[in-house]
Amino acid sequence: MWSGLFTHLTESWNNFKGLDLDYVTWMDLMQKHGYHTQKYGKLDYTSGHHSVSNRVEAWTRDVDFLLRQEGRPTVKLTGNKTHMRVMEADWQNTDKAVNWIREEAINFTQPFVLYLGLNLPHPYPSPSTGENFGSSTFLTSPYWLEKVTYEAIKIPKWSSLSEMHPVDYYSSYTKNCTGEFTKQEVRNIRAFYYAMCAEADAMLGEIISALRDTGLLKRTIIIFTADHGELAMEHRQFYKMSMYEGSSHVPLLVMGPGIKQQQQISNLVSLVDIYPTMLDIARIPAPQNLSGYSLMPLLLEMAEDEVSSRRPRPLWVLSEFHGCNVNSSTYMLRTDKWKYITYSDGHSVLPQLFDLSADPDELKNVAMKFPVVAHSLDKILHSIVNYPKVSSSVQEYNKRQFISWKQSLGQNYSNVIANLRWHQDWLKEPKKYEDAIDKWLSQRQH
Repeated sequence: MWSGLFTHLTESWNNFKGLDLDYVTWMDLMQKHGYHTQKYGKLDYTSGHHSVSNRVEAWTRDVDFLLRQEGRPTVKLTGNKTHMRVMEADWQNTDKAVNWIREEAINFTQPFVLYLGLNLPHPYPSPSTGENFGSSTFLTSPYWLEKVTYEAIKIPKWSSLSEMHPVDYYSSYTKNCTGEFTKQEVRNIRAFYYAMCAEADAMLGEIISALRDTGLLKRTIIIFTADHGELAMEHRQFYKMSMYEGSSHVPLLVMGPGIKQQQQISNLVSLVDIYPTMLDIARIPAPQNLSGYSLMPLLLEMAEDEVSSRRPRPLWVLSEFHGCNVNSSTYMLRTDKWKYITYSDGHSVLPQLFDLSADPDELKNVAMKFPVVAHSLDKILHSIVNYPKVSSSVQEYNKRQFISWKQSLGQNYSNVIANLRWHQDWLKEPKKYEDAIDKWLSQRQH
């Protein structure tokens, strides 16, 4: 979203390894061209963020062990029926953005761009799981939960553990989801997640109200999107790090002058399109190397001849993931009805193919049934990215980073590694897990 480039081009391999500090974002370019710019809230797209656990789990994903890295997903109700501001930090950032609109933006003679990054509807930390804890608590108040229609909540179907794709099993296990869950537990997790979405929605409402009250709404474009979705117990997982729709299909809502209300655009688009779109809005020439395409022709329903001077938008989108909770680099190519997911070098782990028109819940892998489709999508994927080579680069990077981290700890290594997020499992058999790491470190790269 901030780089306009695919992950393999920026080499932002995990939550710790983001963009370089001097990377020129679309906001930097807009500022350079005279825009007033302001950012509030969550901004973790540069390198160096997130916990030690998070990066060590990503680096060691090729180690032959299975450890729970998260608390078991759970729900928690707080406050009463009048308690609106549950995620206080997000509300404070929303207040700052609203005040900025009312007190600063209203007086500008030059155009402005405002970014507000919310943490919601991210699950909350679960401190009950020990000193180093994950974020597995879906938290809300009765005020928001009352807005959710429980009867409308769909309980997702699950494959049995023995039938799961090996990467899915690793994800489900590390996310602490392989235990038994009652239907009521699953329904609650999904209901609380929807309630958290409602709270985030109210924050967007505050921004729209501030723009309306100041008379700025009619000449401001608003874009609402997210960096990932939430599985909320689909495919026996919560959180993200997956190519299933719940995780990889994100909201993208746009309103503003010239944009028709209530229209739904069925074209496949991607977060890499945000960068060229922002520059297009500002009429700033886009760098030539961007992976994305401006959304403005789609939003403004431009005629063919107006669009013909631009690069034609492809009929696919690419997503890739190289971080924690997944024991392989993962690549997804999505076309109109097909979703092709391949792993690592494309051979050592079975690829997946889903027909989303016939199987919207992505429960039937039809890669063996439609080998010609799988092969043609793999060919397109290869033309975009040499993914076996990228996967190998990530494996080498992970090992290098881990060795350097281990050396930096000296005598403290055994104690530190045992007490990361996986401590509940590690401390039962510390020698077994250290030996597995040593074995991995001694293996040569293929």
